[in-house]
Amino acid sequence: MASTSVSRIVPASPDKVWNLIGGFDALPDWLPYIPESTPAEGGRVRRLKNPQGDVIIERLVDFNETERHYSYAILQAPFPVNGYVSTLRVHTVPGHDDVAEVQWSGRFNPHNATEQEVTDLFTGIYTDGLDALHTTLSA
Repeated sequence: MASTSVSRIVPASPDKVWNLIGGFDALPDWLPYIPESTPAEGGRVRRLKNPQGDVIIERLVDFNETERHYSYAILQAPFPVNGYVSTLRVHTVPGHDDVAEVQWSGRFNPHNATEQEVTDLFTGIYTDGLDALHTTLSA
């Protein structure tokens, strides 16, 4: 099983960041490459579309409001992996109430690709996503 993790300090309090990203259906609010998210099964499943029209279906597998994190599994996606589970987490930065650290991590099994290829793919997705979050919070 392969894994990757990316962290970024963003210019907002942990509560403000969590209020923006903590909803499982909130990706279009901060992630430009996911302009559409449709909730299903009482909000425990999201059907995402990227600008190219690819469909990604994900299931919420863990949610903790108090600790500000959630985990999800991919049910369907155009990625060369299976067994994908990812976590999005907001951390406090000791001594700094006006910033937060956001961590996006995942583990997955390569399928028809090398471990390096899929690790690079998701490292890039997480990095681009956290850069977009930083941009959104800086606006």
